[in-house]
Amino acid sequence: MLTIYSENGKSEPDAVRDAKDEAIWLDLIDPSPEEIETVQTLAGVRVPSREALSEIELSSRLARDGDHLYLSTPVIGPPANGHAVPTPAGFIVGRQTLVTIRFEELPSFQGVIDRMGTDENLRTGPAVFVALLEAIVDRGADVLEHLASGVDDLSRLVFRGDLRGSTSSSSNFTLRRALSKVGALADKSSKARDVLLGVGRIAAFTVDVCHDVLPDGLRDQLHAVSKDVGSLSDYETHLSDKAQFLLDAVLGFITIEQNDIFKVLTIASVVGVPPTLLAGIWGMNFKLMPELSWDFGYPMAWSLIILSGVAPLIWFWRKGWF
Repeated sequence: MLTIYSENGKSEPDAVRDAKDEAIWLDLIDPSPEEIETVQTLAGVRVPSREALSEIELSSRLARDGDHLYLSTPVIGPPANGHAVPTPAGFIVGRQTLVTIRFEELPSFQGVIDRMGTDENLRTGPAVFVALLEAIVDRGADVLEHLASGVDDLSRLVFRGDLRGSTSSSSNFTLRRALSKVGALADKSSKARDVLLGVGRIAAFTVDVCHDVLPDGLRDQLHAVSKDVGSLSDYETHLSDKAQFLLDAVLGFITIEQNDIFKVLTIASVVGVPPTLLAGIWGMNFKLMPELSWDFGYPMAWSLIILSGVAPLIWFWRKGWF
């Protein structure tokens, strides 16, 4: 889909085909070849493919060609199957016109679209571009706030709750769920960091390369974006460290659970050795065994076997093993 925004509002491609100067923002969403050709004709730029926008080399994400900047960064798209998936977004910034290429409906873009009709500052492509970066950073901050809430909830579950259930099956389920939550939080945090790093590099590159072209107001906004990205990156690092700490804690609880299981098995094996030894001795079929002729040989053997099993249990109990 191709949408063109001018000072007169949103319009169809054919309406400004002959009036290139009116276009402020040309927004491509999963474009067709015909729409790509239309944008290339109107704006005089080359539209990169999805594969080109997904490349991770810095030279592929940040480049200048004549009067146009070719920039790209991953952006968190709408949730798919309950999981947010990064999607590439491209920006072609000219002196007056902005071209964006994306492949999903993005909330940060929609917020800027809603402002287009009322905000007098969004009357040039670079101004819209800076507004998009600010919207992406704002959404990144919201995502980190949500992650921080999730980390706090998980922290309370790990250190104030009871991760080990009353039965082995419930304990395993609880520990698996906690481990899964830690992994999900770490994954979301990593994706948010990728987006923030991409936006930070774009802002710094734009200021360095176009410092003589951008108005003072936009330069100040880009500097503010860079500072926000720096602070959010530090906060994301804090969340990542806390998630790693929680991961170590959950793995520690799993280790304790395994040790308790091995302790039970060890106690059972030790308690069973003396009775087995005595039963093995008296179970030998030798002809001359004095105990066989004793009147109280049988109850004595039972008493010693029971005592040999109870004595280790008492010893383990006094040691506090169970």
